[in-house]
Amino acid sequence: MLKELPIATRSLIFINVGVFILTLLLSYLEITDLSYILGSYYPGSPLFHFWQPFTHLFIHAGISHLLFNMLALFMFGGMIERILGTKRFLILYFVAGFGSFILFNAQSYFSIHNLEENVITTLGISPEILAQITGSIKMDALGNITGSEIINRVPILMDLVSEYLRPMMGASGAIYGVLIAFGMFFPNAGLMIIFIPYPIKAKYFIPGIIVLEIILGLMNLSWNPIAHFAHLGGAVAGFLLILYWKKRGLTIPSYNGTI
Repeated sequence: MLKELPIATRSLIFINVGVFILTLLLSYLEITDLSYILGSYYPGSPLFHFWQPFTHLFIHAGISHLLFNMLALFMFGGMIERILGTKRFLILYFVAGFGSFILFNAQSYFSIHNLEENVITTLGISPEILAQITGSIKMDALGNITGSEIINRVPILMDLVSEYLRPMMGASGAIYGVLIAFGMFFPNAGLMIIFIPYPIKAKYFIPGIIVLEIILGLMNLSWNPIAHFAHLGGAVAGFLLILYWKKRGLTIPSYNGTI
């Protein structure tokens, strides 16, 4: 069935699976951990690198994370690529992925800024000294973190550093952009959802999961490691890009079937 997919969708699936296997292999051999190299950190973190806003799309936290994203890409990517063409599809994919990076880190900025203010006020240190402490964080090839000894002794500093060390990874943001495109193109298409015996129209299901992402993101549940604002960033970027293309004359064939 993969052979029937358009070239970009098929290639993205192969690349994601290949990177996942390579990550497992390099970690097992204790050579390096690609998760910490390709995953994306807050731009103010000493662990951030310029390539991460795009490479985070190809690294996944586990097999279930990978399979869920690749299943969604398999279901929706091929149809969207056939409509947009390979070039536009890839533009959509990476613009949505970059949108996920932007919104995720906008949220991170407010969290980190509040923690920094709290640290400065509580410990009575200057922003310059705080920058020296956080800037001392280092990471080796296997993802082992080292840094100033004071970080481990001061819980309030650990809270701040944990934000700097929280990577964003996965293709979810880009796939949310593809999903939004599908909803805009085929609002009346029925989607078969696990445990629900009847198809749900895209115009109801997709806005529903966006609302759910907003609620979960605002609740910021401590037990929930999912980057909800990254998903929303991808969805917003995808929506704006498709809206722009439609205003420029992009026409879409109708489809009211079930997927």
